[in-house]
Amino acid sequence: MTKRKIYIGADSAGYPLKEKLKVHLTERGYDVTDMGTDSTASCHYPEFAAKVCREVQAAPDTTFGILVCGTGIGMSMCANKFNGVRAAVCSDTYSARLTRNHNNANVLCLGARVIGECLAEDVLDAFLAADFEGGRHQIRLDMMKKIEEENR
Repeated sequence: MTKRKIYIGADSAGYPLKEKLKVHLTERGYDVTDMGTDSTASCHYPEFAAKVCREVQAAPDTTFGILVCGTGIGMSMCANKFNGVRAAVCSDTYSARLTRNHNNANVLCLGARVIGECLAEDVLDAFLAADFEGGRHQIRLDMMKKIEEENR
């Protein structure tokens, strides 16, 4: 399986973890593009969620997004406003694997103030290693897509 391109973004709270995850991903052979922020100076997470999610929208079958903020919640809420983006906040490997297997998530959101660096790397690895199972799960994705189209 070809590795997907990764777009990564963070706000000021997520910046230090984002920097560590970039190294982790690069060491594993991923093509990583950093969409910002570039410091711990106060900033607004929707700006960076939007940059990452636009890239995922443009190439949904060949890209993943990684978003990091204090809790992962704000990034997730913003990311899920984008048609075709399925973002999940995960703080454990089981949820990270299952959100790919069952929901075909394409954006992983992490809370830098919730999990440590080593666990964040494990969660990220579980997310990236998992594949969508299709079958009954595709029926549910189709239902979600219909809801998305009717309500946007």
